[in-house]
Amino acid sequence: MNRLDHRDPLVFDTHELGRRPGSLRKVSRTLKAPEGLGIVDVIGVPADSEIVLELRLESVVEGVLVTGTVEADVAGECVRCLEPVEDSLDVDFQELYYYPEADERGRTRTGGTSDEEQSDEDEDEIYRLEGDYFDLQPVLRDAVVLALPLQPVCQEDCLGLCSECGARLSDDPDHHHDVADPRWAALQGLSAAPGDEGDGIKTSSTREGSAEDQEK
Repeated sequence: MNRLDHRDPLVFDTHELGRRPGSLRKVSRTLKAPEGLGIVDVIGVPADSEIVLELRLESVVEGVLVTGTVEADVAGECVRCLEPVEDSLDVDFQELYYYPEADERGRTRTGGTSDEEQSDEDEDEIYRLEGDYFDLQPVLRDAVVLALPLQPVCQEDCLGLCSECGARLSDDPDHHHDVADPRWAALQGLSAAPGDEGDGIKTSSTREGSAEDQEK
């Protein structure tokens, strides 16, 4: 078992609850955000930025029920125009941290799978106390990530970027490029100077008329 670092600001002590069901303790803590509170390369809480935690620790039969709120600022990038996106986050969460012996009883009561498979499932789904301590970071990370937008935008009606030059269309909604129809591109090189084509036609007609006059 990995021993928790009691100096970590996201590690909390439940010793004062005394494992007495119904015991309650409230904790407020302002600290620097750890890395990984967000969606990589999209949006998240900047590392070392300030976050505020309000926690309610309640002793129950199985363990300690942690109910809390986290307030933080988030930063990212608009998926349409790549402009910076900044917002604030206020997220509620709740998790039960089991006493080690309560966790073992839970495994015994659950049937239908092998011991190894059940152990793997419990490791994924159950958080446990280590002595009197629990680590809030995994729960906090899950709560923040689930509250973040998968595709953040700077504004709901953001028009994105011009596919031709990369200009931000919201800054100039009338922005456009005159693009010639590629089906006519081959004919552009064949156009002569104004009047030349018409003169050529007239000359040809005149010559044909002259030839007819001579035959007569």
